[in-house]
Amino acid sequence: MKLVNQRSTELKVIYGPALAVDAVLFTIDKDELKILLIKINSGPYKNKWAFPGGLAQTKETLDETAKRVLFQKTNIDNVHLEQLYSFSDLKRDVRGRVVSVAYFALVNNPYNFKIKTTSYYSEISWWSVKNLPPMAFDHQKIVNYAFERLKSKIEYTNIVYSLLPEEFTLTELQNVYEIILDKKLDKRNFRKKMTSLDLIKKTGNKRKGEVHRPAELFCFNRRKLVFL
Repeated sequence: MKLVNQRSTELKVIYGPALAVDAVLFTIDKDELKILLIKINSGPYKNKWAFPGGLAQTKETLDETAKRVLFQKTNIDNVHLEQLYSFSDLKRDVRGRVVSVAYFALVNNPYNFKIKTTSYYSEISWWSVKNLPPMAFDHQKIVNYAFERLKSKIEYTNIVYSLLPEEFTLTELQNVYEIILDKKLDKRNFRKKMTSLDLIKKTGNKRKGEVHRPAELFCFNRRKLVFL
């Protein structure tokens, strides 16, 4: 496919840059932060990997486009997508002038989804952000931006709730922060901070079947975005 951006002199209509969306999905699997990518099967970006994305249609909003292309190209739906940033480098797509609005979402268990993609793509897989394959377009730039945004956002919101099940231990909660920030946190200070922020509460349940003493289970006071 070749994208054409031109001005029609007869109809006096401007065919401006194509508008696309790309969906960045984060998850934590086996103590690694991962993103979902699809491998392009043909064209100028053959054998490179990309985020699920596509061009916006004339009768849909960008939010609707993001949900549509995510489902069509990954079989994933019912996740909260949030606008991340607009990427508009002039040569980000060799086929023509394309501006992409990136979205991102967090999912707490990649095995809850039966991922599959279309015939245009040869593979679909979760990749560690520390070990990414060759990326198409400017998607490496999008990865970097999304990762930095995520690290920043966990400092002033409760966004990590999307990466955890309904009930979790404090150790599991701390582990999520450590994986994203890529550093160890002091256990006592971390728990003190979580308690003072009033983001979580005890459920009254305990994790059974552990080698050590059963750990108390917690839950978030609200499983929706809260700014601190």
